[in-house]
Amino acid sequence: MAEEPEGLLSQDFLAKVGRLDVVSRKILQGRVKGEKRSKKRGRSVEFADHRPYAPGDDLRFLDWSIFARLDQLMVKLFMEEEDLHVYLLLDSSASMDYGRPNKFRYAQKVVAGLAYIGLVNMNRVGVGTFSSALDRTLRPERGRRNLHKVIRFLEDAPCGGGTDLSAACKRFALEHPRRGVVILISDFLDRQGYDEAIRYFVARRMDVFCLQVLSPQELDPPLAGDLKLIDPEDADETEITISRPLLEAYKRRLNTHLAQLREFCHRRGARYLTASTELPFERLIVDHLRLHGLVR
Repeated sequence: MAEEPEGLLSQDFLAKVGRLDVVSRKILQGRVKGEKRSKKRGRSVEFADHRPYAPGDDLRFLDWSIFARLDQLMVKLFMEEEDLHVYLLLDSSASMDYGRPNKFRYAQKVVAGLAYIGLVNMNRVGVGTFSSALDRTLRPERGRRNLHKVIRFLEDAPCGGGTDLSAACKRFALEHPRRGVVILISDFLDRQGYDEAIRYFVARRMDVFCLQVLSPQELDPPLAGDLKLIDPEDADETEITISRPLLEAYKRRLNTHLAQLREFCHRRGARYLTASTELPFERLIVDHLRLHGLVR
């Protein structure tokens, strides 16, 4: 690629993530596949477990060491890297158009970066944006040549309107029934909550990763005095006087919200991470998302 893809991804970033891949490891079910090679990279699958031998199993995968010790026929099960579907779902509601650095622009870069990682590894990458409904989708495709299609899709995505996370995720899940990794990128500031949205994907046995993007101004508001607060999604107005006790109460409520979302995700088997837009998105992907097991 001779030039930077329209300002979202730099050549330096592409070089840093060239060997990363999106991770979702599955234990093979049904017949034992044995030493099947990955179609994408030529790496062997890894040993995962044993199960008792059944007539029709491939005798090459009997574990003779267990037979020698226990006089019991056991076959080896392996883990393989599947031809993954990677779904990137981006919140484009009005609340995302806020902060320095801007939350929506930051999230666009994260989506573009993860899409690149998926595409170059021949995973099938699909993208969607939502506000009060599922607004736009890009059907899953694979191969580096589709990166500019993703970039154009993201650059053309409008940011505005209310938020209905549940309705958007339900529709996206129905339109994309193939199992895969769902990466949901949002500020999760939907008054209607996030419970049903995450449940839709978990119920369909998706591997869910929730990335909550917030600005430094939301995490630690630099406010004082008399202010009029206007909700960007429904234009509700509130006049308040900013005081230290009020800011402390705000931070307590925000921390409670973050903790509850994190706990809900963990209970449902989803992964979760909060990201401040103050953190360079390159470091988020290369360091933090790798630490949390989304890429490796």
